[in-house]
Amino acid sequence: MAGAEPSGDLFGAVPGPDNGLTDVPGLSVGHASATTGDPVSSGVTVIACPAGAVGAVDVRGGGPGTRETDLLKPSNSVQTVHAVALCGGSAYGLDAAGGVMAGLEARGIGLPVLGEDGPIVPIVPAAVIFDLPVGDPASRPDAATGRAALDAALDAALDMPAAQQSGRAGTVGAGTGASAGALKGGFGEASAVVAPGRTVAVGLVVNAAGSVVDPATGELWGRRSGLGDEFDRYGVPEQAPAAGLSALLSRGLGGTKIPPGPATGLNTTIGVVATDAPVTKAQAERLAMAAHDGLARAVRPAHLPMDGDTFFALSPVTPDDGAGGGAPLPRAGVSDAELAVLSAEAATCAERAVVHAVLAADSAFGVPSWRETVAR
Repeated sequence: MAGAEPSGDLFGAVPGPDNGLTDVPGLSVGHASATTGDPVSSGVTVIACPAGAVGAVDVRGGGPGTRETDLLKPSNSVQTVHAVALCGGSAYGLDAAGGVMAGLEARGIGLPVLGEDGPIVPIVPAAVIFDLPVGDPASRPDAATGRAALDAALDAALDMPAAQQSGRAGTVGAGTGASAGALKGGFGEASAVVAPGRTVAVGLVVNAAGSVVDPATGELWGRRSGLGDEFDRYGVPEQAPAAGLSALLSRGLGGTKIPPGPATGLNTTIGVVATDAPVTKAQAERLAMAAHDGLARAVRPAHLPMDGDTFFALSPVTPDDGAGGGAPLPRAGVSDAELAVLSAEAATCAERAVVHAVLAADSAFGVPSWRETVAR
């Protein structure tokens, strides 16, 4: 209901200083826009972990576009990821991951494959959203876009503290052409710090077929997941007035992209859940699975046949891992109890990140933003 205060967190979590992925040491985030199209309506977001990270993935949508997901299975050998690329441009956007690889190689970052003096291979999983119906379908990120996003991430990490890297949310990077149901979507982040000082964070691109708004009340589904007043900074209501809700619902059933909406076909929400807890590869997979629970609370319905919903999980390598040659030694992992708390927070962070993406987005390419909707 309007005016209700957000509920408290079950485990007493509070947002990290940046309320995003850079609250996890060893990670940085960069965005870049495509260089083609009129207008430019796509881009890339790179989450870089140059010292390496244990990685995993969970794919729930029926129409995924991905790269290097098989090697992230716990049963497979590769343990280390160096970056994740979230890309616009549908399957064309997977080219951007090659640029991320080239940029990492140029900086000497990668997995030695023939000993310390031999060549290196950066490990860069990637996923794409289907944003071709929005803006110009010829606007597609390529290898140069991916390399620019990587450079933005690594240069930001060198030049400024993590807490000063915040503020890039909404219509940026891979979120440039994203639409959340009948609303403008984009890139959003959230983090949670829980006892004994562990951090979980999620960064995602919301481009879902489902709706982020309760059609009965005009309230964002994920609004009540907020920690304290974290959503107040946008200066907009989190409930649409009658006129705004009516306009939204006229664009698609229940505020979705299902006809008579502005676009049908493929969609997808993609993202990364990260933690500073020393989880194993199998435990990281559990975190990726849990993030989908938060997505399903903030976007309804989620994981549809026309979505490609994909979450990667990252746990950066630390000196305690005994890393050598870019590959961590096998970890003991965390207890079941700690993994349960981390999983719960992964879900809540995903839910909150969806709200941040929607509140921060600008109207673009004929798709109304939340700010425009609540102004009616």
